[in-house]
Amino acid sequence: MSSSPGRKLVGRILAGFVVFVITCLFAAMTYEFIWGGSSGHQLTTLAPQGNFSKSIQDLVDPVFALGMVIGVAVIGVVGFIAFRFRDHGTDPDEFPVQLHGKTSFEIGWTALPALILAVVGVFTVLTLIDLNKPAPEALKVEVSGQQWWWGFHYDLNNDGNYQGDGDLTTATELVIPVGRTVELSVTSQDVIHSFWIPALNGKRDAVPGQHHPWKLEANTAGVYRGQCTEFCGLSHANMRMIVRAVPQDEYDAWVANQLKPAKKAEPGSEAAAGEALFKAQLCSSCHLIDGLTNDEVNNPKTGVTHQLQSGVAPNLTHLMTRGTFIGSIQNLYAGDNPDDPSVPADPQDPSIPGNPRTALTGGAIDESLINRPALESWIRNPVGLKPMSPVLDAAGLRRGMPNLGLSEVQIDQLVTYLTTLN
Repeated sequence: MSSSPGRKLVGRILAGFVVFVITCLFAAMTYEFIWGGSSGHQLTTLAPQGNFSKSIQDLVDPVFALGMVIGVAVIGVVGFIAFRFRDHGTDPDEFPVQLHGKTSFEIGWTALPALILAVVGVFTVLTLIDLNKPAPEALKVEVSGQQWWWGFHYDLNNDGNYQGDGDLTTATELVIPVGRTVELSVTSQDVIHSFWIPALNGKRDAVPGQHHPWKLEANTAGVYRGQCTEFCGLSHANMRMIVRAVPQDEYDAWVANQLKPAKKAEPGSEAAAGEALFKAQLCSSCHLIDGLTNDEVNNPKTGVTHQLQSGVAPNLTHLMTRGTFIGSIQNLYAGDNPDDPSVPADPQDPSIPGNPRTALTGGAIDESLINRPALESWIRNPVGLKPMSPVLDAAGLRRGMPNLGLSEVQIDQLVTYLTTLN
């Protein structure tokens, strides 16, 4: 029995709809693949800004393109078969002609995917070899993950000791020179983390007791966001990091400033009162400020006098040379130019890092742009900004910053002191 005109019309409409859907899907994938990387996504892998991220992009480009073609082709063939061999009202007991034993077809659809995968595998191995190749002349930095922030130790004298004389330690933001390879040694102080700056390279796990080599290189000056990509506890989503790529001369000035100890506050000033609070409260039992807390201090839990060591919490010696704090989830500075994409108009907006401007290299701090409300909120109620478990555990360790119960006057004094640290 032949199909009625109505059924033929419905079939044509369905066929047209299938073709339309396939075309839209292909167009959407093509748009995201070609232009999506520059559409403002912070952690996109489709906008490489360094040689290593570019090598990864060169590997995945043809794979994605081939995958899109194959995907559209498969959907198209399935749609065609469904339409071409649809029910025409024939006898349900009548079977169509059965095709089997097409050896050439069977070999083809088995061998072709295997060949494609083999080629992709070869180029993947070559890319991995290149990404892991040592770089003797590179700047060497140890990356240390900890719940929930990142520490960076620069081996400036290239002696293999990242925290020796002449080296420097900072946190949250990794400052690097443009066009120079940075060789990382990635580790962890507690649980497994994962270091990822998508614009500059792929991911590398940070594992306690192990050091995994990795490399970064930025072709242009700019700010590149990153994120821990291994679930590591309450504030895993708030464990972010920044890479600031700056010209070589600006980097050299930054290093020279970072090697200086913190300046003492003027006696009798509000900053001096904040400095005294910093040493008297639990701040100095976790945070290191070179030139202030390097002396022997008393552990409030054990009563034992010891040399304070940085690592439990971020080093704050040059806090105001950074644009972000609290694991890069809050900006230290507001923006003064809404047309500058590197500076947020809203200082509370964590999407774009604040710009320290001349303070980056130890210059003057524009106090009118300091994000004091965020600093005060952090000291007033740390858990309110970042979920943590700041109570001392059986090993005497904290997982986050505790609430010190300071008065508003004390908070104001402490923030005033912290905003002098550049």
